[in-house]
Amino acid sequence: MRLTILGGGGFRVPLVYGALLADHAEGRVTRVTLYDEDAGRLGAMARVLADQAAASGEPDAPAVTATRDLDEALRGADFVFSAIRVGGLEGRAADERIALAEGVLGQETVGAGGIAYGLRTVPVARGIARRIARTAPEAWVINFTNPAGLVTEAMAEELGGRVIGICDSPVGLGRRIARLLGARPQEAWIDYVGLNHLGWVRALHVAGRDELPRLLADTAALESFEEGRLFGAEWLRSLGAIPNEYLHYYYFNRDTVRAYQEAEQTRGAFLRDQQRAFYAEAGRTGQPAGAALAAWDRARAEREATYMAENREAAGVGERDASDLESGGYEQVALALMRAIARDERATLILNVRNGSTLSVLDAEAVIEVPCLVDANGAHPVGVAPLPLHAVGLVTAVKAVEREVLSAAAGGSRAAAVKAFALHPLVDSVGVARRLLDGYAAAHPGLAYLR
Repeated sequence: MRLTILGGGGFRVPLVYGALLADHAEGRVTRVTLYDEDAGRLGAMARVLADQAAASGEPDAPAVTATRDLDEALRGADFVFSAIRVGGLEGRAADERIALAEGVLGQETVGAGGIAYGLRTVPVARGIARRIARTAPEAWVINFTNPAGLVTEAMAEELGGRVIGICDSPVGLGRRIARLLGARPQEAWIDYVGLNHLGWVRALHVAGRDELPRLLADTAALESFEEGRLFGAEWLRSLGAIPNEYLHYYYFNRDTVRAYQEAEQTRGAFLRDQQRAFYAEAGRTGQPAGAALAAWDRARAEREATYMAENREAAGVGERDASDLESGGYEQVALALMRAIARDERATLILNVRNGSTLSVLDAEAVIEVPCLVDANGAHPVGVAPLPLHAVGLVTAVKAVEREVLSAAAGGSRAAAVKAFALHPLVDSVGVARRLLDGYAAAHPGLAYLR
């Protein structure tokens, strides 16, 4: 099979390639094409992957080619991973800075920052989807691009069910809960439901029995893992569920905004500076074998250790434990998804897909994040119990915001963009919404289409 990675110079590409190196099954990916507009990033990442292949000792490691021509990258692809970042990390840093100046959250996918990122990304993602439909109509698209649910919904307008969004947060959360309960993650059924970065584990079934109440009753166990420490045992018992870590931005909004305002540097600015250094080091010629991969390993370890540091500061829970540093495994989700489709190996995965009739509070085209059965015909959401009212409020409010972003991006409507900001639960004023849009439009030439 042939895999094309859009955003192929991106920092997380080696995770995907590592999973491919470990796959020896019949029908495996034998060719990987990296596409990126930045030649320097492409060259550096090609060096990292070459080091990975050499270190693995695999005689038939997937061949890697790199191109800056999108149509060339897409031709003949069986699967396309979309992992682009419109505006780069400089754009993310600006999103955070502008929001925090208004006293609201600027996180990459949540609140004002997520809206700004979506307004930049959706027009580009729609254009890519049209190119895929024209150049590689039989390809399956796996979307990593954030905000993942919103971007998947935008691409689905052109590609229908042939685009599927993935995220590692639900996978990591479910795995941590299962292990705490003494269960093998692959043998547990996780009742997870919501939108991307806005979901809850409501039950975890092992051999037909829901074991989550046992965890909720045990304060020491609850506060022994990342989400338990972030939210606290008392709040988790009040909810009767374990929220995705990103809900910390909603449930403890004032605390997290204050922590972000007091931080020496925003997350986007930290990653911007870190990755500049990494790409400069990995891209240098004349280095010994393995140097590029070693640079990536160091940068990745630092990135994982500092993940959501401001949230932990707001919650007063200190550094991440070693058990929390393990990758959420989105590359394994992607590999399992490809296997299920290409080989018709049925799998159950938590994915971002069109709702259909799964959640009655949303329409059929709304992209949601739920367990899905996957086979050669794609991903099929599993029926779930209705959401509790507190979750209905958040899910429908945020989906309304996403729809305004899609409308603004389609019609170039400034009014729809202001409405998207103003309707978000974490933006508390129409006046703030207007100032946010003015600030983002000034910082990002890519928003010039809004009028």
